[in-house]
Formats: sequence, C-alpha cells, structure tokens
Amino acid sequence: MKKVSVIVCAAGASARFSGDKKKPFVELGGRAAFLRSIEAFATRKDVAQILLSIAPEDDELVRIKWGPTLGFYNVKICLGGEERFETVANALEKVSDDAELVAVHDAVRCCLTEEWIDKVFEKAAQTGAAILACPVNGTLKRVQNGVIEQTVDRMNLWEAQTPQVFDAALLKKAYANLKNLDPAAITDDAMLVETLGHSVSIVETDFTNLKITRKSDLPIAEAILESRPKPKPQGPVGPYVEAQW
Repeated sequence: MKKVSVIVCAAGASARFSGDKKKPFVELGGRAAFLRSIEAFATRKDVAQILLSIAPEDDELVRIKWGPTLGFYNVKICLGGEERFETVANALEKVSDDAELVAVHDAVRCCLTEEWIDKVFEKAAQTGAAILACPVNGTLKRVQNGVIEQTVDRMNLWEAQTPQVFDAALLKKAYANLKNLDPAAITDDAMLVETLGHSVSIVETDFTNLKITRKSDLPIAEAILESRPKPKPQGPVGPYVEAQW
C-alpha cells in the first residue's frame, strides 16, 4: 500500500457559480461541499496527508468556521493562486517527503465513492499515473457565434474527472517542466504529465462523479448523495436510527 498525499483544490473564483458563497462552501445535506470531498479521503489508511488549498481571501473564513473539523481530520491549509496550476504548485511544495503518490482532487467533486478511490489509487500505484474519467455519451457540437460549425465524433472521447493520481516524483517533474510550456494551454494535471511523454491510465466512472459548476448542479449532487448507501451505525441501534442519517 503506497502512501498518498491528497491535494484538495478549493481556491477557484467560482466565476460561473452565482451567489453569496463560493461553490466549495455551499452546503449539501448540511455539509459543505469541500468537507464532503475531504471526508472521502480522511479515514483511509493509505492517505498520509491531506492539503486543502484555498484562496487567500478565504483563509480567515475557513479557519474560523471549519478549523476545528479540519484539525480533527489533520488537514493542513495552504494558499492557492489565481490559476489552478499555481494552486497545485503551491501545494506540491508542502507534500510530505514520504508520500509516494499525490492525488489532486476538485473540492466540489464531492460525490466520490470509496470504490472509485480504491481503483484509481491502485492503478496509479501500478502505472505511475491514473485518473478517473467517464465516456462521453452525448452528441458533441463545435459552435462559433451561436452556430454549429461541426459535429464532433465522440468515439474514444472521455471526460476527465478527479482525483487524478500520480507518482509524487513524476508530478513534481511535470510541474518543474511547466516553465517550458504555455500554462494557459494546460487544462488539468494529467495533460501536464502527458507532455513528459508518460502514459496516463483511465479508471472508468460515470456522470455521478459530478463537479459542481453552476447552481443548477446542486440539486443533482444532493440527489446523488442521497442515493448513496448510508453508513451503518456502530453499537446499539435505537428506535430513531433512520432519522440519524
């Protein structure tokens, strides 16, 4: 079992998510989205470290409102940058020296299952680089100025998701190579690793590994979470056990 350092990215500006809260901090079933993502990793024996990367302006809010909970989960807070690659690069500097794998995960992709994490960690341990992804099912159109220019062949097209998991040394090498690339052209960590010529494996999921982007995603995410099996309570079962969950 390889030791994994998990970087949870919550430093984005939430530009497409209108409202008085940034999307990592919206509540789903009474829990902030970013906390649900952290909780998916917090009790795993193979996770040696969790780094929560947030925007500098959110530092006080997070420490005051969720500091005790993050402390309980032994989560270390670090500050992100304006761009995602800056956020991950900052967090990489704080990754433990004994971490063998690094997992990068979107804070607002909070409908993970334990099975998916198991599989992507295992695949990354075997190959050095693996991500969760799902096949593209819809018909794709390339559009310019509101007019369809082309129907895109969806054969062999997959939607990249997170966590994306890499050998720690490989990911650090990929980020060191960023100075030779156009950062604006890099859309995820897998692409950065691909530029080194290293193959990235796919672990298949489905659309329920949803990334919250707009407010319309919230009821969908809540429905997905509600459909997940509930944890079985430990100890004596009382008459109101169903209400607890």
